[in-house]
Amino acid sequence: MASFRGVATVLALIVQLHLLSSLSNAHNITRILAKNPDFSTFNHYLSATHLADEINRRQTITVLAVDNSAMSSILSKGYSLYTIRNILSLHVLVDYYGAKKLHQITDGSTSTASMFQSTGSATGTSGYVNITDIKGGKVAFGVQEDDSKLTAHYVKSIFEKAYNISVLHISQVLTSPEAEAPTASPSDLILTTILEKQGCKAFSDILKSTGADKTFQDTVDGGLTVFCPSDSAVGKFMPKFKALSPANKTALVLYHGMPVYQSLQMLRSGNGAVNTLATEGDNKFDFTVQNDGEDVTLETDVVTAEVMGTLKDQEPLIIYKIDKVLLPREIYKAVKTAAPAPKSSKKKPKKAEAADGPSADAPSDDDSEVADDKNGAVTAMITRTSTVVTAMVGLCFGVWLM
Repeated sequence: MASFRGVATVLALIVQLHLLSSLSNAHNITRILAKNPDFSTFNHYLSATHLADEINRRQTITVLAVDNSAMSSILSKGYSLYTIRNILSLHVLVDYYGAKKLHQITDGSTSTASMFQSTGSATGTSGYVNITDIKGGKVAFGVQEDDSKLTAHYVKSIFEKAYNISVLHISQVLTSPEAEAPTASPSDLILTTILEKQGCKAFSDILKSTGADKTFQDTVDGGLTVFCPSDSAVGKFMPKFKALSPANKTALVLYHGMPVYQSLQMLRSGNGAVNTLATEGDNKFDFTVQNDGEDVTLETDVVTAEVMGTLKDQEPLIIYKIDKVLLPREIYKAVKTAAPAPKSSKKKPKKAEAADGPSADAPSDDDSEVADDKNGAVTAMITRTSTVVTAMVGLCFGVWLM
């Protein structure tokens, strides 16, 4: 009995340590900067523009902070909050650069992407920041597109957690013509116009033809995520689309929107079923987000679509391009798929579209259930913990029985 109690104690400690390690990567940029009042203005605008939330969601990040006096150079120009967000996005690098790494750059210079690159407003390499280790041990920064001018220099390290988050003090604000350009507020953004400019004209056309564009547009201010099938995907699907009733055409189009802002990092951080603009009462019209490393797929039980990239990211609006039209099981028959074969290489095989036989306008009698998990990140953490505990139970009891 004493041995059994010892095993139980060991298991409890294992669970606690695993949970702590799962949470160890969490960071809070607002709290980090709050310890130094010289950065209160920069800190305030990170929160006001919602960049702080995005920074806190990312596992690997570098923040190039400027002090209050340096912030006055952009605040005095009367920029809108959305333009300030674009400018500050240049100061958030999507890689880790601690003080030591700055002086170990290969060939003395490198270019790294900032969060501005994913906004859809950056043209060419204007969303990249050049970092150069210059003579005398100094390090300089500049926007890549701006004739590679190094306009700011490294002052000191404010906070570092190796390979997770680094907050560095730089001397001046980084700007570019693209980042400083007037930026419309979300309510002024015309979704169909954005889609047409970003290679989604076919999807924009069916949005307008069903009248669903008004629902999408009215949702923008409160948060909207749009999954836009490529023009070729919509073209192949049009014969099936034309065969649907008007009500099902509208429902299918609304199925490609979520009434909430979901950044790519948020999609990658959890698996689970999500509601769509088509969800209403007993009509679930949900699909399951699945992630495998950097890859994100959307599974409807009828078809699996892959997120190909981000077309526009201006919180509270984000638009992704996907490789297939999403087919809801409320309209098309769900397909039972066989267990996947073992992977033969790192590259995932293309998933075939699995809906050749729609039940057209009638809900399917063979609908498959999708796990109603609205908190995929927590579920994933619990699953990992359960796996560790199960393994340790076997090990500990094996030792106990010896």
